[in-house]
Amino acid sequence: MFKIVVDKECGCFKRSDLQNNVEVASKDEALMKSLEMINHMNGEFCGKHKFKVEEVDNTFLIKMQ
Repeated sequence: MFKIVVDKECGCFKRSDLQNNVEVASKDEALMKSLEMINHMNGEFCGKHKFKVEEVDNTFLIKMQ
């Protein structure tokens, strides 16, 4: 199993429909889902933060830049 974890939940994330600590079966699925999440977050959120993905073991960590 692979996890997608949002390191720090900003207000925009808390108000969104996105979920933290998501588990998926494959590495490819986790990468695709995390990239979809950061694209949405960077495009739709207020713009105060930029987000990036880091791979740490079996976790894709979404962090603020």
